[in-house]
Amino acid sequence: MAQQEWQVDGAHSAITLAVRHMVISKVHGRFARWSAKLALDGADLARSSVEVAIEAASIETGVAERDAHLRSPDFLDVERHPAITYRSRHVEVLSAERIRVVGDLTIRGATREVPLDVEVGGQGKDPWGNVRAGFTARASLHRKDFGLTWNQALETGGVLVADRVDVEIELQAVRQAAAKAA
Repeated sequence: MAQQEWQVDGAHSAITLAVRHMVISKVHGRFARWSAKLALDGADLARSSVEVAIEAASIETGVAERDAHLRSPDFLDVERHPAITYRSRHVEVLSAERIRVVGDLTIRGATREVPLDVEVGGQGKDPWGNVRAGFTARASLHRKDFGLTWNQALETGGVLVADRVDVEIELQAVRQAAAKAA
């Protein structure tokens, strides 16, 4: 079986993140605008690929002042770096339910290899006859690897914003009809 194109269902997909704040709790956020291209090989997921493009300015944490700071040159610098991208290099099949996607993540012009640990949710037909597939991907990033170095020391020890950022991608995709030969 050859690769097939899949369309991301934005209503049932999300890219979220969490980072420790003041050592004692976590702040959660999400990206509101992004797109992905998936080419899945149903016979062998190792021959699959994914590309993701995120509009950096679409970061939302529920606090307007914090969101503005995250968009500033202290963090994402969205004026100079409007997109965050991920492009897979290869896929490793670990089991029927787990794969690892290894690819290049670019934030603020810095590109680093980032593996995504992916739970394969399976496939099924929706009420309209479309075939859908679900995946949950997770990764932990070190923000300093991407030039995100702003911070403040705390009087009690530690820093305001942790270095580690946990990312989760919940993805539901719809298989596209095969193109007809002309």
